[in-house]
Amino acid sequence: MQGRILVVDDEKLIRWNIIEKLNQIGFITEEAGNVTEAKQIVHKKMLDLAIIDLRLPDGDGMDILKEISVKQPGVPVIMITAYSSVSNAVEAMKNGAFDYISKPFEMDELMLRIQRAIEQSHLRNSIQVGLQQSKRIFNLDHIIGKSPKIQEVKQILKRVAESPSTTILLLGESGTGKDIAGRVIHYESDRAIYPFMNITCTALPENLLESELFGYEQGSFTGADHLKKGLFELANYGTVFMDEIGDTPLSVQSKILRVLEEKAFKRIGGTTDIYVDVRVIVATNKDLEEMVRAGTFREDLYYRLNVVPIVLPPLRERYEDIPLLAEHFLNLFNKEFRRNRKGFSDEAMNKLLSYHWPGNVRELRNVIERAVLLGKDEIIQGDEIILGRVSFGGVRTMNNEFVLLPPSGCSLDDVEKSLIRQALERTNWNLTRAGALLNISRDQVRYKAEKYGLKPENNK
Repeated sequence: MQGRILVVDDEKLIRWNIIEKLNQIGFITEEAGNVTEAKQIVHKKMLDLAIIDLRLPDGDGMDILKEISVKQPGVPVIMITAYSSVSNAVEAMKNGAFDYISKPFEMDELMLRIQRAIEQSHLRNSIQVGLQQSKRIFNLDHIIGKSPKIQEVKQILKRVAESPSTTILLLGESGTGKDIAGRVIHYESDRAIYPFMNITCTALPENLLESELFGYEQGSFTGADHLKKGLFELANYGTVFMDEIGDTPLSVQSKILRVLEEKAFKRIGGTTDIYVDVRVIVATNKDLEEMVRAGTFREDLYYRLNVVPIVLPPLRERYEDIPLLAEHFLNLFNKEFRRNRKGFSDEAMNKLLSYHWPGNVRELRNVIERAVLLGKDEIIQGDEIILGRVSFGGVRTMNNEFVLLPPSGCSLDDVEKSLIRQALERTNWNLTRAGALLNISRDQVRYKAEKYGLKPENNK
């Protein structure tokens, strides 16, 4: 069964021929000979398409078209009439008709138009489903956190999304979530029904970046064997998100500036201006002001981008959000990997809270993903939280700091106790080897182990 189609025509023979053909190829059909009958069906049955004669005994087929647009919006309608004229076609299209065909017509031609209408309707529905999914994923609730800084950012994102502003600058360290913020702005705005096109400026060499952004005309250079539309053109009425704008070559920066100021550009090899209405969101983890002083970023472009700057705070400035983010990623990867990890031990959470997170939220996500995937117990333990970077020698480093000070501070005795315990465990409680690791004597290790009550049986 391919769908349900309503056929409305006062000529029984035409109606019967259409219905017979539709039934043969698998459609369910409903039929009506006038406006009244058709409206009753529209109110009672869900339709996938309608074929409506323009002239009917008790009214105008346009009335049924309007009724469908109200009661079942999105259902494609093909109008049929013996009174074919340009004015009728224009009026039908203005009122939402998908297509228009005049009597007499070939049945194969009508079936072709029906199939095309059904396919486009399914495509629109799938796009709508995709849009709703994106709106569920990329909304303000997707930005996890209760800290004052992140709450302030969320308020700014909401105001910006609802505003007519077309140029937005997202600033922040790598991993702070600038890409997510860009998508949130798009899907929380009136532009959500239009495309969101994104590009990372560091991913392409200069010539390819230019062609991706602005497109090119056929024959404009060797290999340009067809016309290509760029992201600005494809995203008309929607959003273009440019990540790492600071790495854009100066030659491309001038063309971006023109798009922002004039809403116009030319394809590579083109002579005609193309006008677009797009919101441009750019992101960078670089100091653009310093780049302007160094001459590697255009000053006029910087001031044009800096109309609505939004700074995404690093994770180390919002430690109170770490438990929420960790729980969010735990649930996410439980679902993805079909695991059932149920939380974090105190030691595991303390490790998360004591780390300085140079890679920000992205690094936290990676740490939780690894713990969920590789761990065995229901509760994630401290030794499953692997922090820092791995060097070629397999040694983990944390920005050259041997010990990281927790945000709330700590006791020096606690630090010493932890280091003594780690050295003893690593050497299987060999006092001499433990002392060598800490650059102290065997007797000093024994004294400190006794001081802190460290015994092998206490650490099994």
